[in-house]
This record gives sequence, C-alpha cells and structure tokens, in this order.
Amino acid sequence: MNKITTLFDIKYPIIQAGMIWCSGWRLASAVSNAGGLGLIGSGSMNPDILLEHIAKCKQATYKPFGVNIPLIFPFAEEFINIVVQEKIPIVFTSAGNPSKWTPLLKSHGIRVVHVIANVKFAKKCEEAGVDAVVAEGFEAGGHNGREETTSMVLIPMIREATSIPLIAAGGIATGRGMLAAFALGADAVQIGSRFVATPESSAHDSFKQRILQASEGDTKLMMKRLTPVRLLKNKFYDEIENLENQGASLEQIAEHLGKGRARKGMFEGNEQEGELEIGQISGLIHQIKPAATIIQEIMNEFHQAQQELKDIII
Repeated sequence: MNKITTLFDIKYPIIQAGMIWCSGWRLASAVSNAGGLGLIGSGSMNPDILLEHIAKCKQATYKPFGVNIPLIFPFAEEFINIVVQEKIPIVFTSAGNPSKWTPLLKSHGIRVVHVIANVKFAKKCEEAGVDAVVAEGFEAGGHNGREETTSMVLIPMIREATSIPLIAAGGIATGRGMLAAFALGADAVQIGSRFVATPESSAHDSFKQRILQASEGDTKLMMKRLTPVRLLKNKFYDEIENLENQGASLEQIAEHLGKGRARKGMFEGNEQEGELEIGQISGLIHQIKPAATIIQEIMNEFHQAQQELKDIII
C-alpha cells in the first residue's frame, strides 16, 4: 500500500507541482482527473483569482486537488483563510515556516505538505506536524535551495532523518526517474517541468516551445545571493550573469530584476526580457502532450522499468 495515494485518496503517486503562472485550474483538474494530484499554484494570484480558480477546478473534477501556498507571499494569510473556507482537502506550503499555519490547517481536517531542500527543514516539518514533505533537489526549476543538493543525495538523506511520507521532486519527468526516486526512499514524486509543456498549462506557448528546444546545460541556478532561481538562458540571464561577474551589489541585482519578470517570461511570452523558470529535466521534454497522456506514459514506463530491473538483478 502506498502512503501517499492513501493519504490523498488518489490512484497514482504523482503530484503536479504548484508552479506560478503555469498551474491554474485547467492543469490541476486535468492531473486529478487522470489519477494524480493536481495543485493550483497560488503564488501568481490574488485572493479573487484564487477563488475563481478553486471554483472552476471544483466544476472540472470531483477528485481531490490541492492548493500550493508560498508562505512568504503577501496574501498568504488570506489564502490560508480561503482554503479553509473552501474546504480544500490538501495544501502544499513552501518558502516559510511550516509551524505557523500547519496546526490551523490540520484543525480543519486539511492534509498539509511542506516543500523543503535540506535535512534541517525536513526535521522542522516533522516537528511541526505536517503530513508529508516534498524534498526538492538542485535540478528543480524555479526557486531552489541554496545548498545545491541533488535529488540523488537529498532524498535518501531526508529518508534517513525523518519518518513521515516523502515526496521526491527535482529532475523527475519519466517513469524511470520515478522508479529511481522510489529506490532512494520516496513514497511519491512531484513533477513540475513536464506538466508545463501541456495544453492545460497556463504557460505561454512561446515558453513551452523554448522548453522543447532546451538541451543539456541550457538552464542554470542564478541569483544565489539574492533568491536562487533556475531558469533558461536568455538575454535576461546574460544580463544577470554579467552583473554578478562584475561584482554587483544585491541592491543593483534587485534593481535590475525589478518586478514581474516571471510573469513577463512564462505567462506573457517575452523570451528575452523575462524569467523562464524550468528544471534541468527540460532537456528530456520533446513534445507537448495532455497531462493525462503524460501520467499514463510515466506509469507505463515505471512498470516496464520495474520488470527490466527484475530481469537483470541477480
């Protein structure tokens, strides 16, 4: 029996990441309808928009779905109140202290998962009473841990340090990757980049096409001193790299970053001036496919790889 499928009442141990500008109600409902767990990414929303996405997701699926809430976000407290009011069964929190809101959410029967990138915070999550943790490795797209610990190392370290259900993230987009995560001690996987390249994703088509064109080495973790983020190389990336190489101050980097870079790149399709946040696994993404097709392909490959291992292991 799988701990995560039991915890969330889903068919497959596949969770779609709650990515800003990419994961609205269409993607979340499509993943949930296909047997995974879809998440609405609230980090790019205001309260009214979040309510709209929740209402549409409820109409589009009768299966469980959740909301991802970055706790450092200005609307975090309002979003917490919204998910309680709307009786959302599952909440994934990130970028903040899990002990602040976990007791309140759990008092309303909500299952709570927190995203972390190191062992220290995994232990804090367990102490805070979360139901599960997402261990996000260095390969992941978007905002990332400063430790630069890869999934291959992070997952077994957190499995050794904690006893709660563990969801692996970062560099996973295939059935073979999912099987590897399970071998390292994970109970499920959270997949982001692969679900960006779907018709249901709210990412701009030009961003999706850039993902398909990506190859090894086309992403890099930038702005480590300010706020680490993995993105595709473009004009904006070159400008930030030049500033960092010239020894620019945090203030100068922040000023050049400005506001709305992620929206400009991922949602509006400005390929040169915007942030194109995506993981290293983009080099393995070659086609835009429906979320349901992706989930079925992952599960088929997972079982095939399982059988292959049985045939070769002595």
